[in-house]
Amino acid sequence: MFTPRPLQRYQLVTDLGIALVFGLLAIATELAGGSGATAGVDLALETLGGMLVAVALTVAVALRRLQPALALIFAWAGALLQMGFGRQPSPSDVAIFAVLYATAAYGTRRVFWGGFASAIAGAIIVPLYLVGRGVTAPLTANEWFAVAALLLASGFALMLAWVSGALVRTAMRATANSRAQRAAEAETIAEQQRVRIARDMHDVVAHSLAVVIAQADGARYAAATDPQATTAALSTISSTARAALGDVRLLLTQLRHSQAEGPQPTLADIETLYTRMRAAGLVVTAEVDPSPPGEPPAAIQLAVYRIMQEALTNALRHGVDPRVRVHLAWWPDRVELSIRNARATASVAPAAPGGHGLIGMRERAQLVGGRLTAEPEYGEFVVRAILPIGRPA
Repeated sequence: MFTPRPLQRYQLVTDLGIALVFGLLAIATELAGGSGATAGVDLALETLGGMLVAVALTVAVALRRLQPALALIFAWAGALLQMGFGRQPSPSDVAIFAVLYATAAYGTRRVFWGGFASAIAGAIIVPLYLVGRGVTAPLTANEWFAVAALLLASGFALMLAWVSGALVRTAMRATANSRAQRAAEAETIAEQQRVRIARDMHDVVAHSLAVVIAQADGARYAAATDPQATTAALSTISSTARAALGDVRLLLTQLRHSQAEGPQPTLADIETLYTRMRAAGLVVTAEVDPSPPGEPPAAIQLAVYRIMQEALTNALRHGVDPRVRVHLAWWPDRVELSIRNARATASVAPAAPGGHGLIGMRERAQLVGGRLTAEPEYGEFVVRAILPIGRPA
């Protein structure tokens, strides 16, 4: 409860400066108001009382944001000293309102409710003290009415200070919650970006390594009988590795600079993908019916490319027949994609949790609002995707 709140340096300097000015004014006010004290009080004692009240309230002002609990204690000490020396209310009592505000705005839960209880207690004590100082006979009805009015007025003033602090406390908490929510959303976006990059990295590396391995095996088998095939295989390996290196560099750039998106594959790159897969040993038969009437959205083009790249790579790695049939149908409101190939029964098990193969393809489809299935069908393994699109531009 008495742990200091973390404040900026300028806040500490501001609070100390305000407290210094307030202290000087409070001392002058209390000394000047001494003439109204109860008759017969020694001048030195009266001066001491005014100084103690001024010092207590000044310390309360200085600590109101740094340690609201201590500030509340010093405010009570100042008020009790003021009543103990029989002094009249003075302008320096405004410090009490500042402290009540601070307890509600900056205090812990206990200090928060301590300020509330202090406001209620103060509203009762103030009229009793002011009326009781000069009472020599029973109060009349009009005097009781004045006491009630004074009670309401003091209660309203004290509670207004506390409620104002409570409203500021609520606003600060809302701001802090909003800031935390934005930070969480930013972290979620960053995590999604990392997942996307990991998925892209998997697509690039898995596809390229599958092509390189297939070409290297083919070159090793054909080295003795067909040197020209070896040269072609090495050329395919070189071009595939260069393309993969460029893609990996792009992904690493995105990791270093989240704003650098770089160019993404489009429908124009699908023919290049077919060429690479044919060079790796697949017999790709592609059919597009109907054709896209215009330029599909970039997100759809990227999803189609990545799904097709992953499906063809899986066919190259796990297929028992090099023949692969690809069908694309571009309708006004959707694109339908299917990739079929014969596949070994042992290889059709779902991807392991956390993998980026079939899961990655499904995520690609879901990101654009579509759906994807990958399952065996009549001796083939079929990947189907339906991706919704607006009318092409």
